[in-house]
Amino acid sequence: MTAERAGLWGGLALFVLMLILPAPEGMPLLAWRTAALTLLMAIWWMTEALPLTATALLPFLLLPLLGVMETGKVAAAYYSPILFLVLGGAFIALAIERTGLHRRLALAILGRSSGTPGSLLLAFMVATALISMIVSNTATALIMMPIAVAILIANQTPAGETNGIAGALPMGIAFAATIGGLGTLVGSPTNAIAAALIEKSVGYEIDFVTWLSFGLPIVFIAIPLCWVVLMSVQKVADQSFDAVAARASIGEPGPWSLAEKRLVPLVLAVVAGWVILPLFGDLLPKGMIDDGSVAILGALLLFILPDGTGRPLLNWSEADRAPWGVIMMFGGGLALAAGITASGLDDWLGVVLQPLADVHPLIIALALCAMVVVITEFASNVATASGVIPVVGGLIAATGGDPALLAMSAALAASWGFMLPSGTGPNAIGWATGHIALPRMLKAGFILDVAGIPLIVGMVWLVSLLLA
Repeated sequence: MTAERAGLWGGLALFVLMLILPAPEGMPLLAWRTAALTLLMAIWWMTEALPLTATALLPFLLLPLLGVMETGKVAAAYYSPILFLVLGGAFIALAIERTGLHRRLALAILGRSSGTPGSLLLAFMVATALISMIVSNTATALIMMPIAVAILIANQTPAGETNGIAGALPMGIAFAATIGGLGTLVGSPTNAIAAALIEKSVGYEIDFVTWLSFGLPIVFIAIPLCWVVLMSVQKVADQSFDAVAARASIGEPGPWSLAEKRLVPLVLAVVAGWVILPLFGDLLPKGMIDDGSVAILGALLLFILPDGTGRPLLNWSEADRAPWGVIMMFGGGLALAAGITASGLDDWLGVVLQPLADVHPLIIALALCAMVVVITEFASNVATASGVIPVVGGLIAATGGDPALLAMSAALAASWGFMLPSGTGPNAIGWATGHIALPRMLKAGFILDVAGIPLIVGMVWLVSLLLA
């Protein structure tokens, strides 16, 4: 039996069994029923028994049937202002991809490497991380991987070669795409989903600048750390490399197109809006405008501004590639979090976890972060965040811990999985090149997973103190 089928029937059997059995003493019946739904969704998400988006529809169907919430309230819970940030950011990323602006940035950075294998690897990782802060992790890996393969071919690297730079480049791109995505709220759909769940479950509001404060320092530390790990695991420095052939294979980006010239100011204006908006938060009526409003304004301008060839910077057939499935899954996590609150499950968890109040918050954060890193190796990042973050609300209520420390540690850890080819989209794309040896990926990924736990918790704790 496949893992998907086992998850499908095992999760369903557990759900039915919990509905039949009485609730534990002191636990409200509605909380018990919501716990059954939570475990069902967690199992189906983590085993991908159904498509992730299909599982996200369960709260709309089951929360009313279980008597937890009315259908209208469940439907309303599927939406959040951050949803429009994800949508607007996706449109902007698609426009960047269409105009070729992303490739220009990548080639500009790569063309300035010194030509040694180590410097080329670092240049690829920096370029990938920078692009991944705006374009999704998977799309960034798809952009950068063909350039890396072209360089390997130009250096007469045999197909299937996994030693040295041949294995380090695809792994470096895959890992850097994941790490770079942590830097901004729009760098990965997981970030926005986690931020919305944190606000709903914990009451801690995270805007673009707040996430940037936590994520960017981690990116600055993690990229060099990842580079050192790959240099060691792949023994990159021991290999000779033809820098002239590498530069020739990178190619020239050519003159700037009118579309690129018009898109750059728009992208800069949107990012500036995200950064400046918090400074004027007290001057504007509450709820009048937020990061999602800025993203949607920028996205709408893409359909209006001409690209110099008689068409707009983005048309709907191109924009329709936006991650609609992720957005719906996003809503499913929000609806589940609303059900956890409405049923009293979060209050019950707070009582059960009360003994942890005597444990130091940093120890709790480290344990929580380690647990999430293990889960995200076997489940999608989005599924991990959707399943774990709502429960963190109960943990915070029980321990009285800093919401930022616990919630942000869990949110960032949900995207920190490097060991398995199937763990993330970028890992799968890197694996598809045929240049990655699984034992080395496991070794490098394990080192990064272990190092990432104290890195994430320590940085979140430090930034929390500075923001307090």
